[in-house]
Amino acid sequence: MAEEQRPNVQEINISKEMRTSFLDYAMSVIVARALPDVRDGMKPVHRRILYAMNDLGMHSDKAYKKSARIVGEVIGKYHPHGDSAVYETMVRMAQDFSYRYMLVDGHGNFGSVDGDSAAAMRYTEARMSKISMELMRDINKDTIDYQDNYDGTEREPMVLPARFPNLLVNGAAGIAVGMATNIPPHNLGETIDAVLAVSKDPDITINELMENHLPGPDFPTFGQILGRSGIRKAYETGKGSLTLRAKVEIEEQPNGKERILVTELPYQVNKARLVEKIAEHVREKRIEGITDLRDESDRNGMRVVIELRKDANANVVLNNLYKHTALQTTFGINMLSLVNGQPKVLNIKQCLEYYLDHQKVIIKRRTAFELRKAEARAHILEGLRIALDHLDEVIALIRNSKTTDIAREGLVDRFNLSEKQAQAILDMRLQRLTGLEREKIEDEYKELQKLIAELKAILADEEKVLEIIREELLEIKERFNDDRRTEIVAGGAGFLEDEDLIPQENVVITLTHQGYIKRLPASTYRTQKRGGRGIQGMGTNEDDFVEHLVSTSTHDTLLFFTNKGKVYKTKGYEVPEFSRTAKGIPIINLLQVEKGEWVNAVITVSEYAEDKYLFFTTKHGISKRTSLAQFANIRKGGLIAVGLREEDELISVRLTDGTKDIMIATKHGYLIRFEESQIRTMGRTAAGVKGISLREDDEVVSMEILEEGSNILHVTNKGFGKQTPEEEYRRTNRGGKGIFTCKLADKTGDVAAVKAVSGNEDLMLITVAGVLIRIPVAEISQTGRNTVGVRLIRLQDEEEVATVTRVGSEEEEEKIEEAAEQTEETADLTETEEE
Repeated sequence: MAEEQRPNVQEINISKEMRTSFLDYAMSVIVARALPDVRDGMKPVHRRILYAMNDLGMHSDKAYKKSARIVGEVIGKYHPHGDSAVYETMVRMAQDFSYRYMLVDGHGNFGSVDGDSAAAMRYTEARMSKISMELMRDINKDTIDYQDNYDGTEREPMVLPARFPNLLVNGAAGIAVGMATNIPPHNLGETIDAVLAVSKDPDITINELMENHLPGPDFPTFGQILGRSGIRKAYETGKGSLTLRAKVEIEEQPNGKERILVTELPYQVNKARLVEKIAEHVREKRIEGITDLRDESDRNGMRVVIELRKDANANVVLNNLYKHTALQTTFGINMLSLVNGQPKVLNIKQCLEYYLDHQKVIIKRRTAFELRKAEARAHILEGLRIALDHLDEVIALIRNSKTTDIAREGLVDRFNLSEKQAQAILDMRLQRLTGLEREKIEDEYKELQKLIAELKAILADEEKVLEIIREELLEIKERFNDDRRTEIVAGGAGFLEDEDLIPQENVVITLTHQGYIKRLPASTYRTQKRGGRGIQGMGTNEDDFVEHLVSTSTHDTLLFFTNKGKVYKTKGYEVPEFSRTAKGIPIINLLQVEKGEWVNAVITVSEYAEDKYLFFTTKHGISKRTSLAQFANIRKGGLIAVGLREEDELISVRLTDGTKDIMIATKHGYLIRFEESQIRTMGRTAAGVKGISLREDDEVVSMEILEEGSNILHVTNKGFGKQTPEEEYRRTNRGGKGIFTCKLADKTGDVAAVKAVSGNEDLMLITVAGVLIRIPVAEISQTGRNTVGVRLIRLQDEEEVATVTRVGSEEEEEKIEEAAEQTEETADLTETEEE
């Protein structure tokens, strides 16, 4: 009897039911809540917020509207969840420290980097940002599919047109059931360049994308990324980890104390909580040496000041801060997104390819929409043209018809028109019968025929579709691109990287005249006889060449000295390795050189021996000698290598053993030669003493170490040159005015450079206009000191030689090129055999 009263009760397996129900729930969270779509980079809530704002007309050029109105629209029509969830999502879209390119333009209190929450939605106002309008562009041209909302009363987009790659540009983060996504933001211009590169070369490798277009993430809070291995792994596999670090400066105060200034933070670090954490570590004595901690941030920028004791080592304190606080954090990358409704981990190239495929669909659907619209209008115009050609008969037919329907049917039957054409004729105003209006109809019809042919051509040619995508992406890049914020640094001082894990091998570091640096295996240069110095044509631009070439080890230290008297250092393995034909990366991506600062010398150091010295000479003739050991500890931001006086700059640096002869030459043709031991050893920050006493308006152009049997080569700024045996220059005391070394006249100009040469190398001359001339040194005449020399280069009026550099001979370079090609062929053969 009881069973008859419960006819709808079914017995089920509880375990099976729970499994099925949980899977349904999990898929709902994955697909409809937590993961972004690979095409527009948006989760449903973000898409619904922007669509609702667009539907309400809250465009970037309209007035702000209350946030509560937007939230109400979203939860009422599309997103049946809590209002706080929708509002908090919208707030993040309006925060310049959360989104690389904000999609919502907020007005009012939208929170801060200190963790302050936004004001209530009834107080704040918002509208779409200018760049978010590009996500919606062409949405009304049948470019996307729609679906029913939660109650079937409205329609909402399944994806946005997304005219820029938002998934990579703004990144995404979300936790689903059993999976999570964490995609970092990127620079808009770099990401668009990567899309363009994939569109032009579908076979481009991830390495080539990183080298030439997309070096790594770009976070809205600036900061630094340490190392490229994490980026490379994440880009190649879809999963990886980055080490992020705050940007800091160590400042010396007049009282001798040092302080640490924090001006940029890693992404998603709460500044107020960070300051509290540092204070807690100081109280608990986990970090020693800090006497004061202040947050001096204001509307002009971030500034956290950490005062140190006089006896505290700033680098030690800083490393402890990196270790114990959020001044250094990790960012785990998991590039998981929805592809055709299924979660999938993607590498960077796949993300770009899926976006490009989406844009092809958008352009084709938009073109098809415009084609249908143009054909419909042409169809109407064809009917109007027929009516105008038979105007009297049409008017008589309409006048004699009792009703509109009869007139329409009569037009259809008599002139073989469609009902739409007949209706258009009936709706035509009398003013269209004038001669001018008839001409307009003809012109419009001709233009439509051209447009229809053009639209059909686009739909029939994939390359035309790609060209449109490229043009529109470049337009967006031109409007919205900005400078990279996050600096990518190759490890650096204090970076806790296990050097033992890096193989020790011989490498060659090249630095070009225009500042591109790279690392190559030493095997590339195995047939070179003089250490591979001055290789030209190894993947540089036509107007560039290798100026510094150093043979070193991956574990050796490279010291870079600049014209501003600073020294920077990096390890050999921290210089990125590139192929023989690649030009490398700008040195500004490796060292924190300032604007107007360039590298004058590169010294390789395996150990900081006390019996090795660095010899410096400045433009004003000041020289000094400093023990190499004093350069053992160099911060990432560089150190003062020589104290320069006003308007002076560092000309040259040489590594010596204390027994060499030094030659200093000036632009007015004077040269001094003395033993380096005449200048005593000084401290790192010392300014130095006079190496040469300059005459009025004179300045130093070169400093060289003289080897026995070498020649001294002069080049003037008007293109004359000569070489003179070194024995013609006697040794004198340092600080003298030097001896006459080159006869100058109006036709020769001043001395541009003086080099010590052996005669086997080539000379590279660069003019102020950027013209490059290469001359074998052996072809330059040997003459005495008191001579003019011969013309090396014929210059135009007012043109001058700007730079003179020694490079390897062309014959030697051909041997190197052959060896390099053999090395690459051998490597390719080895890989093939292994496969």
